[in-house]
Amino acid sequence: MTNTDLPTLAIIGATGAVGTVMRQILSTRQDVWGEIRLVASPRSAGRKLTVRGEEVEVQALAPEVFDDVDVAMFDVPDEVSAEWAPIAAARGAIAVDNSGAFRMDPDVPLVVPEVNAPAARNRPKGIIANPNCTTLSMIVVLGALHAELELTSLFAASYQAASGSGQGGIDTLHDQLSKVAGNRDVGSQPGDVRRVVGDDLGPFPAPLALNVVPWAGSEKDDGWSSEELKIRNESRKILELPNLAVSATCVRVPVVTTHSVALHATFQREVTTAQAWEILRDAPGVVLYDDPSRAEFPTPADVVGTDPTWVGRIRRSLDDPHSLDLFVCGDNLRKGAALNTAQIAELVAAELTTQ
Repeated sequence: MTNTDLPTLAIIGATGAVGTVMRQILSTRQDVWGEIRLVASPRSAGRKLTVRGEEVEVQALAPEVFDDVDVAMFDVPDEVSAEWAPIAAARGAIAVDNSGAFRMDPDVPLVVPEVNAPAARNRPKGIIANPNCTTLSMIVVLGALHAELELTSLFAASYQAASGSGQGGIDTLHDQLSKVAGNRDVGSQPGDVRRVVGDDLGPFPAPLALNVVPWAGSEKDDGWSSEELKIRNESRKILELPNLAVSATCVRVPVVTTHSVALHATFQREVTTAQAWEILRDAPGVVLYDDPSRAEFPTPADVVGTDPTWVGRIRRSLDDPHSLDLFVCGDNLRKGAALNTAQIAELVAAELTTQ
């Protein structure tokens, strides 16, 4: 039975890939919600989906679905959030948006609860933004290190999963893998992977099976991609370091789900590997998994489906005692999207229930 004393939550985009993970997450975390409304496009209205072990009928997105809603979580494309998050806020809901529509808006906080939870309270537009999945794959680790060592510059090379391009990316990867499977000669001659895969590139500019693709996102000025600029701009905003020097190269790899990032981080203070281990061992939302002598380091195949950010291969730079090299992995559909959105919403729920 719904507890009417608890805040009401609406999930916009409840039938999508992130919305599906969101429903799973809400069914396993501490229940802080009264009514949960599931909202999607009109073509999905009337479907019944399970959340918290109960079947709930999906409602069509319309202004009235936000009536009496305290928090509305948006797991929809940018253009849908841009139109509907302000409508939700105008009808009294606090919008928590997983799209890129509001991330760099100076009047919208960009929140990672383990790093900058207090920022969620300053929301003049009634909207809180969730960072990009690649940023979220690394920022919890960087936030913990920055709090102790003061980050001054960052180099990042991402290894991004196909699911970062949505269901179409996942389907494309599986289709391509089926085409190359069993052919032990493919991948040994120029262009042979392209010939086997054919025109089935999906959302990627080159074959993903048996390949890595040094491009993710859309084209921006001077050859940078949108994903690379998101890492730079979002890290600066979350860490409140507007002049942080950041350089990123984003790469797609033939992994279904879980992004990885190789980091070279430089700090104001000198740092040792042991000191970094000590900081990260106790950091919330982080799993330290770092013993190469026993082949213990994060990989997407081991991290997928888990909530924390995993970190390993921690080394002090051979040439700079202020710098660390490390490798992080995070499930881009969980912490990289649904989980962080849910955590932000829970911050708001706690605030509302103590007022």
